Amino acid sequence: MNDSRIVVDHIRLETDKTFEEVAKALGRELGALDPDMVRAAAESGDPEAAKARIEAMAGPSGFMLFGTFDHGALLRIVGQKQKAVQYLVGNPLSALKMTRHDIRAALYAPLRVLLYEHEEGKTCVEYDWPSSLFGQFGNAQVTDVARTLDRNLEQLVLKAIH
Repeated sequence: MNDSRIVVDHIRLETDKTFEEVAKALGRELGALDPDMVRAAAESGDPEAAKARIEAMAGPSGFMLFGTFDHGALLRIVGQKQKAVQYLVGNPLSALKMTRHDIRAALYAPLRVLLYEHEEGKTCVEYDWPSSLFGQFGNAQVTDVARTLDRNLEQLVLKAIH
């Protein structure tokens, strides 16, 4: 077993916007991943056409929604009424730019973003800085893509909360 420790830069932003407003804004910026279309594109035998089909799924932010998990629903099991949704966001082509150089980058692709209501009536968005996650692999090509993801993820979140 190989055990290592990394430092992760964690971002927390809050806004006076409602949870619903921020969720709607995120939705406007995210495309939707269609796994069947990705599979078909990958099997087409035409790499450029496959990339174009996958890129067409991206939203204005360049990201796609891979899925969500409603942690608020889970909290209701124990009587809490806090709204909280985890978003899985990314772009398979960005992941490919990294995993082709180091498959371990797949551990963090897609990225996770948590949207939740804070106790003081604020709405919060939290995520880990992609370059701090992917940088642990020590591969300059992976880290370069991760730095682009830093900027793109920051722009996505700032647009949603302002």
